[in-house]
Amino acid sequence: MTEHRQAALEYARQHEDEFLAALKEVVAIPSISTDPDAKADIHRTAEWLAQRLRDLGMQGVAVMPTGGHPVVYAEWMGALGKPVALVYGHYDVQPVDPLELWTNPPFQPTQVGENLFARGTSDMKGQVMASLNAIESIVRTGDFPVNLKFLIEGEEEIGSPSLKKWLTDNRELLKSDFCLNPDAGMLGKEYPTITYGLRGLVYFELKVFGPDHDLHSGLAGGIVHNPAQALAELIAAMHDADGHITLPGFYDSVRALSQQERADFLRLPTSDADYVATTGVPSLWGEPEYIPAERIGARPTLEINGMISGFTGAGQKTVLPAWAMAKISCRLVPDQDSDEVHAQLTRFLQEKAPATIRWDLQKLSGAPASISDLNQPAAQSLSRAMETVWGSRPYFKREGGSIPVAGYMQNILGIDSVLTGFGLPDDNLHAPNEKMHIPTWYKGTQALIHFFFNLAEG
Repeated sequence: MTEHRQAALEYARQHEDEFLAALKEVVAIPSISTDPDAKADIHRTAEWLAQRLRDLGMQGVAVMPTGGHPVVYAEWMGALGKPVALVYGHYDVQPVDPLELWTNPPFQPTQVGENLFARGTSDMKGQVMASLNAIESIVRTGDFPVNLKFLIEGEEEIGSPSLKKWLTDNRELLKSDFCLNPDAGMLGKEYPTITYGLRGLVYFELKVFGPDHDLHSGLAGGIVHNPAQALAELIAAMHDADGHITLPGFYDSVRALSQQERADFLRLPTSDADYVATTGVPSLWGEPEYIPAERIGARPTLEINGMISGFTGAGQKTVLPAWAMAKISCRLVPDQDSDEVHAQLTRFLQEKAPATIRWDLQKLSGAPASISDLNQPAAQSLSRAMETVWGSRPYFKREGGSIPVAGYMQNILGIDSVLTGFGLPDDNLHAPNEKMHIPTWYKGTQALIHFFFNLAEG
């Protein structure tokens, strides 16, 4: 181990309290990207991160405008002949509703035992800060061993709608060898994890119309096909009894799992009982020919995210509603295309919708899936780093969620992403009482220090 690596690791250990104080400071800013009233806080967070990067000696630091919330950019290109790592992060956070379920105010970081509670601690301000803490530990003790570029966006939690164009417009500026993306997580505090695949996403709004106005259910019931019932019937027909999706051609482009991938899935330290405990359901459901880890990481889905129709207030009102609406999302796997799925859902509705109703389908957003090469030098450097810190070979998994930027990195910048992160399954992402396990976060910083040195040494 080089003296510089040892010095950086010791610096990180000696400055853990300062690192935690900085995390508390940035998570206290309510940077909710979907809230129009949070625009000032969005910009305040971007400027906070820009100043942090300046303090670390990064160059070209800028808060760059997009069609929506700004991107924070910076670089350090002083390691001649060494790889260029594009460090990704997002500084926006989810809304806090329902507020009454929070034990403490969501933007008042509160430490309870080994956990820090606040919105954004895990997703993903904590992950951004782990990266910056590792970089600080290295630059305060010597020259940085590889080249760095930074892309920290403010729209990930709303699907990164402005990022695709911004990446395209700044392709040359962002030219790199790979992207380090710590927006994934770990399977458990003793299970270091590298994510090599992410599902994509396509989101729809489906409306079903019947009469041209709400009707008295006694006077019209029995002769009018209730739009709420018609919508429920269509939704029920989108899966078979075993959980397979019935849209025509839906699985045609789905990439089959290799034998090695299936072996890696079987190695994961998760069981049916773990998923039952985590989700709180009576029992699991889904395609019986795949284990649960494969279903949530490597298989596509179709989910109903919300439904509304007619009278939903207190008491009763015997109305036959004029319309019904459902929000529908599909998680996509490599080789699936959101426009193709849109066409498949359209064909399904054309074939299945009865003549008694009208329907309208709108595609609200779409993002590609991504899959990375585990043999690339950056992935191998991270694997060795995690094994050094945790004392065991990391687990390799596909993530069930979607990070649109990973697909954009491949399609626009032509680079793979190395995905990791130090959040845990019980961190309550997108839910009340979000938290970060502090000891795991510290170990994550140590692992990233090793990663950068491993990368430089080849």
